[in-house]
Amino acid sequence: MREVRLRFSKVDRIKYISHLDINRAMSRALGRADIPLWYTEGYNPHPYMSFSLPLSLGVESLCESVDLRIVGDISNSEIKDRLNAVLPEGLKILDVYDDFRDNSEIAFSDYVFKLEFIDNEEALKRIEKVLSQDEIMAEKKGKKGKRRIVRETNIKPFIDKYNISIRDGVIVLNARLCAGGEKNLNPTLLFNTIIRLIDMDFEWKNISRIGLLDKDYKEFK
Repeated sequence: MREVRLRFSKVDRIKYISHLDINRAMSRALGRADIPLWYTEGYNPHPYMSFSLPLSLGVESLCESVDLRIVGDISNSEIKDRLNAVLPEGLKILDVYDDFRDNSEIAFSDYVFKLEFIDNEEALKRIEKVLSQDEIMAEKKGKKGKRRIVRETNIKPFIDKYNISIRDGVIVLNARLCAGGEKNLNPTLLFNTIIRLIDMDFEWKNISRIGLLDKDYKEFK
């Protein structure tokens, strides 16, 4: 038995299905591709699958990963080719490798936000003003007993760096956000907070995760 990591992309319409459905789609594809997986023992055997940092609904990614345990004689390139032949549109295996790091080492995620407004110039000024503030107060929904409440939290410390500009008629925000078990900022929460604070309706948006980094800003794989 050996462990391998599958690095995959999740783009286009498939970004709108839940992490649980991504899990199911991957499980079914592994079965169709006849990948020799290691199964747990007991009354309900199932293949070992461990995903790193699942994303919110509606967010694309070029750096998703899932760890598997493989039995039998099959090469990493064959695993990649077999899976890409049966995966649904929007999911694609980018790489398969044996030597990988523990998910606990993830510290940052790089994102690209693409936004379009009726007045991009005005929106750019307002977004820059929000991001330059010492505090950016986000509203997070929660519960207190049986009551639903909204808590305010300052998310500025979770934004490591950013730059913003208008390119080809679209506002492009590149942001490096804290990620992982200790500190984590959901990109959807950042987007929703920006839209609420600038008080402008957007025409179109797209959010993509393009990279994962460790605490030393080295690529996580």
